[in-house]
Amino acid sequence: MEQKIIEIIAEYQDRPVSDYNANQTFVEMGLDSLDLAELVIQLEDTMNITVDLTPQVNTPAKLAAYIASLR
Repeated sequence: MEQKIIEIIAEYQDRPVSDYNANQTFVEMGLDSLDLAELVIQLEDTMNITVDLTPQVNTPAKLAAYIASLR
């Protein structure tokens, strides 16, 4: 799941996947609140889930763990 999240971010920012790691914060990746909203929409559409980001869910690894807890 972490890799899928990173792939979505990389595609959104038109950068190589290798520029990212799962423990970088979204801010470190250059994402702002609008970018995060777009990420959530893509994840919800792709996975048919509802994602509520909180300040604690601030990395792809933490987001993947949160999504896993929904299943």
